[in-house]
Amino acid sequence: MIDSKELFAKISGSSSDNEYFLPLPKGYQKGKTRYVIVMGTVMSGLGKGIFSSCLAKLLQDKGLKVAPIKLEGYLNIDSGTLNPFRHGEVFVLDDGMETDMDLGTYERMLDQNLSKLNFATSGQIYSSVLYKERHGDYLGRDVQMIPHVTGEVKLRLRELAMKTQADVVFVEIGGTVGDLENAFYIEAMRELAYEEGPHSCCYVALTYILEPSTLGEQKSKAAQLGIKQLLQLGVQPDIIACRCEHSVAEQARQKISVFGNVPFERVMSLHDSASVYSIPSMLRDSGIDFEVLRLLKIEDRIQLRHERKEWARWCDFMDKISKETRAVTIGITGKYTSVRDSYASILNALEHAGIHLGCKVNVKWIDTTDVIDANAGEYLKDVDGIIVPGGFGVRGMEGKIACVRYARENNLPYLGLCLGFQAAVIEFARNVCGLTEANSTEVEAECSEPVISVLPEQKKIEGLGGNMRLGGRDVEIKKDTLAWQLFGKETTVRLRFRHRYEVDPQYIKPLEDKGMTFSGKAPNQPIMQILELPNHAFFMGTQAHPELTSRPLRPQPMFVGFVAAAIKAAYKDESLKGPVAAAELVSKF
Repeated sequence: MIDSKELFAKISGSSSDNEYFLPLPKGYQKGKTRYVIVMGTVMSGLGKGIFSSCLAKLLQDKGLKVAPIKLEGYLNIDSGTLNPFRHGEVFVLDDGMETDMDLGTYERMLDQNLSKLNFATSGQIYSSVLYKERHGDYLGRDVQMIPHVTGEVKLRLRELAMKTQADVVFVEIGGTVGDLENAFYIEAMRELAYEEGPHSCCYVALTYILEPSTLGEQKSKAAQLGIKQLLQLGVQPDIIACRCEHSVAEQARQKISVFGNVPFERVMSLHDSASVYSIPSMLRDSGIDFEVLRLLKIEDRIQLRHERKEWARWCDFMDKISKETRAVTIGITGKYTSVRDSYASILNALEHAGIHLGCKVNVKWIDTTDVIDANAGEYLKDVDGIIVPGGFGVRGMEGKIACVRYARENNLPYLGLCLGFQAAVIEFARNVCGLTEANSTEVEAECSEPVISVLPEQKKIEGLGGNMRLGGRDVEIKKDTLAWQLFGKETTVRLRFRHRYEVDPQYIKPLEDKGMTFSGKAPNQPIMQILELPNHAFFMGTQAHPELTSRPLRPQPMFVGFVAAAIKAAYKDESLKGPVAAAELVSKF
């Protein structure tokens, strides 16, 4: 029988007389990094990202270094051109990679800034393989799905392991086992365990237990068939997590155990929870974290003292959720409101801020398509603050501007994000500065007062997706402004961006002369990035997407200030802490 070290030596080469093929990162050590592979059966949308990130958090709390990666089956190079109605929000990483919204789940739960290393699509994989083929990297071999495409997938995982020095890499495969586009990913995972050796990989199957109301009992047949399909692909799951509305009955779990060839104690119920933040506790109570450690033989790497400290911090956070004594209603005025996932990060940022302020944040969804100045009050009469979120295109823009005007004139707390920043500039220019024809060149290409136009640095770049200002950028904060106070009196902060239009520099002074304060700008450039109105309860806008960097234990300062202002507006109590006092709270995180 061939020795594992000899095997690795053989397959690390690429020659025409050798059927073994495996490109390896320089210095890669087999067995140093372990892999947890999470796959779904029955249907998508079960929460693989939530499960995977929560399990990764438990291992991280134990002192292990974890690194997630999401493998998507679609042929797009990234998620930037995907319609929010079809795929939810586009989550932008600090390095500018536009990704699936699950990367936001990982960033929030693990409190990590991820990069392009943590995200791969079929389009990326195929493009890389074809590039190498054109450049002769395969030494004359015919390029095939196996071993070259699957080899590229494994190379991505191992490069991530090397560059992050992770103890455990968490691999989430999008979609379900039955999706044709996922077949090569699953085959790559089978090969990975073969090449890395015993105890190198832990396979987790997330499945769904049907609970038809007409029958009054749980049905596991669909889950059984999904697990069987996984077995047919050569993958034996080590753990099966059963999603269901209610706790999965022992009888159903026993059936899954028998048909899936998985010990009963590793078939767990992952039923619906009131809060996503209680899922780590659910997994911890089930003991699944230690099952993973035993399967991967890395019990000796954990640090129990570190775990006690981190778990205490998390429990303190969870305690705050149960102590919410007030409630506010925030209106989200957008055009993708029928798909809540379009604004997932905004919802999370509001929740984080509310928890730390002891307040339940309820959301009222307002589609701006039919909103005008005359009826804006009807739409907004029962909210304590409004957010105008980002978006692209003409539809709903005038409705957003009408909402901004109502908030400004009625002292209603306002937070504008990206397009919401631009809408605030247009509204102020029209109704305060007297520039009645003010608009954005995105909405009206030939407008006579283009207060919002294409960024100067982007005007020479052509091609959709090629002229975006993407990723993390430093922002200079003006002293003695609300932004300066909220950011802990820091003069430079880092925010994430995704836009191609900006305030035209020639209109900056006219806007400032009428009372608008630009409290944040790009270093050494006339690019305005944060605005505020000083004599308002709370009126801020930012060209950035601050919601992308909010974390459960570190809520985003602008959201904390906004929710604090909404509480003050809702309870009409001058003794309540408002945005400025909230800045003191932010500094403690």
